[in-house]
Amino acid sequence: MMNKSNVTERHIHEECGVFGVYSKTAADVASYAYYALYALQHRGQESAGIVVNDDGVFSSWRDVGLVSEVFPPERLAALGTGNIAVGHVRYGTTGTDNKRNVQPILVNHYKGRMALAHNGNLTNSHELRQELESKGSIFQTTTDSEVIAYIIVQERLKAPSIEEAVSAAMDRIEGAYSLVISSPSKLIAVRDPHGFRPLCMGHLKDGSVVFASESCGLDAIGARFERDILPGEIVVVDKNGVKSDTSHCGKADKKLCVFEFIYFARPDSVIDGSSVHIARQRAGAFLALEHPVQADIVIGVPDSGLDAAMGYAKQSGIPYGMGFIKNKYIGRTFISPTQDMRENEVNIKLNPIRSVVEGKRVVLIDDSIVRGTTCRRTIDLLRKAGAKEIHMRVSAPPFVSECYYGTDIDDKNKLIANHHTVEEIAEIIGVDSLGYLSLNDVVKLADNTQGGFCTACFGGGYPTAIPQDSGKDRFECKISERKKEEDA
Repeated sequence: MMNKSNVTERHIHEECGVFGVYSKTAADVASYAYYALYALQHRGQESAGIVVNDDGVFSSWRDVGLVSEVFPPERLAALGTGNIAVGHVRYGTTGTDNKRNVQPILVNHYKGRMALAHNGNLTNSHELRQELESKGSIFQTTTDSEVIAYIIVQERLKAPSIEEAVSAAMDRIEGAYSLVISSPSKLIAVRDPHGFRPLCMGHLKDGSVVFASESCGLDAIGARFERDILPGEIVVVDKNGVKSDTSHCGKADKKLCVFEFIYFARPDSVIDGSSVHIARQRAGAFLALEHPVQADIVIGVPDSGLDAAMGYAKQSGIPYGMGFIKNKYIGRTFISPTQDMRENEVNIKLNPIRSVVEGKRVVLIDDSIVRGTTCRRTIDLLRKAGAKEIHMRVSAPPFVSECYYGTDIDDKNKLIANHHTVEEIAEIIGVDSLGYLSLNDVVKLADNTQGGFCTACFGGGYPTAIPQDSGKDRFECKISERKKEEDA
């Protein structure tokens, strides 16, 4: 399990990835979930889980670790066959990263069972959790995903169907949520009215219906992409086919997280009709127009900086080169055994190619600067490899605000851009010049220009009302604090 205090994080992280499949006949749905989660592994590397529904009988396995670690062949086979499977990979933003917070969440109630996988973050989870606890609810996890599950169950006890319960729950929960839910006989996909997080639908050759956070999850199992789930839409799949409830659509402005295109999503994914790969190349082209410089070579920081570097090179006419080799065998779960090694972790993950950068004026492209610490070490590596000049270009505007919708920017005081000017940041990280993508251009990255974006982390202006106490359980549950108060 990853010890966050031992890791200098180079990037911000997104919460998780979800997957669901419905087959009219019993099939090896667990394997479909396994391969799809493998393709979605970039969205969460702390834990993984799969629930298989065989005609109302649920089998599950969830644990911390990568998909391949959690599901060796014998464990995957033990899940058996079924007609529905729900899967989840997690990078925790709400709650800790221990085993009890692993999803999908399983709930039993007198009308049946439910498995729920959630991507996103609620803004009113603190309020809802207090309300539920005051009425006797006992929580087993520290995540807001369990709050969603409890709200749906509350509504299900009154509603004639699971989809009507989900619709009623949407009137109570606020914030970001892309959900895949299994009831005993139905598979349901839900996207919040703003559409903060992506969710798409496709079909297998045998007619099975699949849902995934990104289209690359569909590609991994040979499913044909059909469409994105609309913001506010509820899609229900059962033995009678596919039904769509759009009663919550259009109730809010579309606000897809723009960082899906900058960093979170895989380059081969298509989100809301736009290619992630093309969007990142476009970001690099915009950077070349906004921040031109005389240089000999353009390089990107693997992996998310590579596409933007290609775009910068093409627009500027400066040759593109591969400046770094990335160690493919070290993921976010890597823990350096000593303090000296922790301080040099970037040397283990990345190594510059001296023959490419030595004596050159280098344009270095990356997707973000959060605190600047690891960025500075990356630049030090280039200096030691003989780079003559380093001009850094960032394919996102400066981070200045917290995110409440599923990204781990928890405290704006930790963001370097809130304390220093661009010129000061350039001096701190050790580059000859620094340029960020403008807010005006970041919203032009997608082909679908009609789609609205959430850019609150670049300047506030949150799409939903943020309760004053929402930050209390945004990244760490307050159970321990409540216990201290009780003990006192």
